[in-house]
Amino acid sequence: MKKISVLLVYLLWHGLAFAQVDTVQRVIHDRYNSPAQQEKPYVILISADGFRYDYADKFDAKFLKSKRSEGVEATSMLPAFPSKTFPNHYSIVTGLYPASHGLINNYFYDPQRKEHYSMRDRSKVEDGSWYGGTPLWVLAEQQQMVAASFFWVGSEAPVQGILPTYHYQYSEVMPIERRIQTVVDWLSLPAEKRPHLITFYLPEVDHAGHRYGPDAPQTKEAVLELDKHMQRLTEAVAKTGLPVNYVFVSDHGMLAVDTQNTLPMPAAIDTAKFMVSGGGMVVELHAKDKKAVKPTYRKLKKEAKEYQVYKKSNMPKHLHYGAKHDKYGRVGDILLLSDAPKVFHFSSRPPSPGQHGYDATQVKEMHATFYAWGPAFKQGVKVDTFENVDVYPLIAEILGLPYQHKIDGSRHLVEKVLQ
Repeated sequence: MKKISVLLVYLLWHGLAFAQVDTVQRVIHDRYNSPAQQEKPYVILISADGFRYDYADKFDAKFLKSKRSEGVEATSMLPAFPSKTFPNHYSIVTGLYPASHGLINNYFYDPQRKEHYSMRDRSKVEDGSWYGGTPLWVLAEQQQMVAASFFWVGSEAPVQGILPTYHYQYSEVMPIERRIQTVVDWLSLPAEKRPHLITFYLPEVDHAGHRYGPDAPQTKEAVLELDKHMQRLTEAVAKTGLPVNYVFVSDHGMLAVDTQNTLPMPAAIDTAKFMVSGGGMVVELHAKDKKAVKPTYRKLKKEAKEYQVYKKSNMPKHLHYGAKHDKYGRVGDILLLSDAPKVFHFSSRPPSPGQHGYDATQVKEMHATFYAWGPAFKQGVKVDTFENVDVYPLIAEILGLPYQHKIDGSRHLVEKVLQ
């Protein structure tokens, strides 16, 4: 009887959990492409989370290798600091560094709001007031071009009051076949309702890299499975006959970290005086009283081993993460950056063998992927490493979407890679 009760509780709990997963497409019905926008090309921006710059070659992803040879390949793409999922996905679609767009980490504290942002808190994820900048789908919709999004960071929140015309609440229970078919269905809509910008997110490679490490056979399997998905997607989309351009990117790479000798909370940190945020590669200290900053900083500098200590005012310029860029006041007063492959670990659970978040200019394994192909792109072109904030002006150019607002990205790719 006891076993049956336990099983019943288990099934009820899991049944409730599955019932709470929302896989319903959200559609804003009063949106249409203007006649001018109906003549524009199409872009599918695809992110394979955690797809390190060398994975296609390392694991012989044949389809992706063939497509990049037909179009454009970057040596690698440099993620913004910190090289985490939420900041970098949002940098790609806004052209802004994390401290400029406000999404400074997957989890962070905002001293002005006295609130924590968490990528696992749906009330925060769907609250547009956390998100700065003008995402590509907002730029498109503002100019009467219909956009669609499958799970991209920020696409579930009304940024500047605007959501993509077609979008979904993030869920990993939806089969890839259904996601691919949905993209085909979008592109099969009448011209006035058809999205010209589609953002498409795939998490599986990142999950494998975290759980098993970047060199594991399970990670290879995830890369090769994703390669098959990409082939299915492009073959299915090709049947629509539309001039579709593909931009295949990742948000960051992956490193096998030291799981045996993790970094504990430094003794110099008094949690009565500081709000501690973060972990892993970046720990942020928000002073409850600013008078505590200088003495704590000096103590930390003296005891620091296998990590670097900075004040917000003296962060390395190339990180674009200091006081000058901190538009929303969310960067900590003091920051601790671990030296690769070390990680700060304050939990009783063992750390993941694969991780990311380091300064990508110092740790090559953090570098991401950029491939692009389609009618807008030159063929057989290889470009040097560039920053991911440069993707924004490139896609805006393909879609013919002018913008006046300031971004951190440059247009240098436009001349190099477009026909």
